[in-house]
Amino acid sequence: MQIRVTVNGTTYERDVEPRKLLIHFLRDDLDLTGSHIGCDTGNCGACSVIVDGVLLKSCMLLAVQADGANVETVEGLAADEELTPLQRSFNEHHALQCGYCTPGMLMSATALLRENPSPSEAEIEKALQGNICRCTGYWNIVEAVKAVTR
Repeated sequence: MQIRVTVNGTTYERDVEPRKLLIHFLRDDLDLTGSHIGCDTGNCGACSVIVDGVLLKSCMLLAVQADGANVETVEGLAADEELTPLQRSFNEHHALQCGYCTPGMLMSATALLRENPSPSEAEIEKALQGNICRCTGYWNIVEAVKAVTR
């Protein structure tokens, strides 16, 4: 099935199998490997992306469902290879540990901060609850997000 999708500002037209998940399309067809495959069940959040302004888990969405959509991945956050304040804050607050959950955490926090630039700690924790950090780095992740709030 032919799809046309804009990912991080670049439009792609590809023929994909109707059953291909968006995460596999991003990683295998477009070579955008920043989003991670953690569970294939929508539980861990490592594959989180923003589709038409909505945070979604790309392992729960077929690529054909993204036809005509604007998709943002972790690779699209930094402009001109300059890290965003949120990405710098993750580094400064040691919110990276093994890094496997980091892309999903960054996308979830980005979606939150776009909607609410001044979230409370409870709102940050709620926004990140769909992401699992197996290294238990939650404290530093929340601190990194808090540091960039207005």
